[in-house]
Amino acid sequence: MTLFTCANCWQLLTGNLKKARPSRDTDKKSGHRIAPPRMARGTYAISHDAGFFILHPDDVPGTAPHPDHGRRNGCCGLDGQDGPNLVCAACDADVATKQSDCWTQNLVALDAAAVDRGAESPA
Repeated sequence: MTLFTCANCWQLLTGNLKKARPSRDTDKKSGHRIAPPRMARGTYAISHDAGFFILHPDDVPGTAPHPDHGRRNGCCGLDGQDGPNLVCAACDADVATKQSDCWTQNLVALDAAAVDRGAESPA
């Protein structure tokens, strides 16, 4: 199991997650419907080429919406096209981009440079 923390202040951003494969992106968006999440709750995947950890949108309780409203554009949700739109809830550092619009994938991409990946917390 893995926990993700803010690299700036060490605030816990997620609960314990296990590594898994994302679901297939059907790339068939139609109407104004939000796609099912790419990741199951409690899991993450690594996007090596892009430098992101991909998570379920509900698995980042230690984040908050970006204070710059220009980063939170979209029609049915967040399109994620204007830079990181989630910040660390403790220090406001940019940590992730959420995509949840009707024409995008449904995921949170933690920026690998902005977070630390560690082992499960002791109970």
